[in-house]
Amino acid sequence: MRRHIDKIEGAKHERGYVYSFHYHLIWCTKYRKQLFTTPELAEEMKNLLYYVAELNEVEVEEMEVMPDHVHMLISFKPKYAASNIVKALKGASGRMFLASHPDIKANEFWGGHIWSPSYFMSTLGNMSKETVRQYIQNQYAKE
Repeated sequence: MRRHIDKIEGAKHERGYVYSFHYHLIWCTKYRKQLFTTPELAEEMKNLLYYVAELNEVEVEEMEVMPDHVHMLISFKPKYAASNIVKALKGASGRMFLASHPDIKANEFWGGHIWSPSYFMSTLGNMSKETVRQYIQNQYAKE
C-alpha cells in the first residue's frame, strides 16, 4: 500500500527528499576596497555569480553587488555543504573577474584574490524557530 504524502508548498521535491533551504550570504572585498564602483563592473560580477551558481546547482533568489560587498539569497540541495557552495561562488567569480581585468589585478589585488576569506551566512525559512518548536511539541496531540 502506497502512503500518501502531501506536497509541501514552496518546497523543492527531489527523488528521496524534500527541502526548503534559503540562505542569506554576505561577503566583502579584500580590505573592503571599493571595487564595484560602476554599474558595468557590478553587473559583470552579478553575471559571473549567476553563471557559477548555475554550474553548482545553486538557485539565486536575490542578489545585489555593492561597491565593497555582495548580498545573496540562495537555495541549494541538501547534498551540498554550505561551505563548498561559498567556496565555489567566491573562488570562481574572483578568478574569472581578475582574468578579465588584469589592470585591476596588478594595481589593487596583486595577490590574486578579490574577496576577503571570511563570510556571513544565515538560514531562513518560511516558519520561525518558535513555530517549528511548537509544531514538534504538539505532534502527539494530533493523534
